[in-house]
Amino acid sequence: MKILFLCVANSARSQIAEGLARELFGGEAEIMSAGSRPTTLNPFAVKAMGEVGIDISHHSSKSVDSLPATFLVKLDAVITLCADEVCPVLPMPVKKIHWPFTDPAAVHGADEDVLAAFRLVRDSIRNKLIDFGVTHRLL
Repeated sequence: MKILFLCVANSARSQIAEGLARELFGGEAEIMSAGSRPTTLNPFAVKAMGEVGIDISHHSSKSVDSLPATFLVKLDAVITLCADEVCPVLPMPVKKIHWPFTDPAAVHGADEDVLAAFRLVRDSIRNKLIDFGVTHRLL
């Protein structure tokens, strides 16, 4: 199964989802993430994932346009993770799933408050991925 996680910046939510899905699904799925306006990998995403033993420090923000055509033409599911922003759309026949999560990168304040927002999103995405994995026999 090929799964693409999309959000706007590809800096936090979709990166977290990619890291979690690779860990949870192992070789049962090919996983990628991208954004419509990629920026840079958020260090709080790296830290929150490191807390659960998943290293995404080697990830980079990618544009949807930079993904390999061989991956895109055989996609089984596109999961968008935007809440208040306009999510990217792929104009192709593929199963589209929307999981709206508030962008933790929009949280400002003390580092611990920002990290708490990233942890909440991480754990919520993990729960959705477990349900998805069970439903699609990936777990």
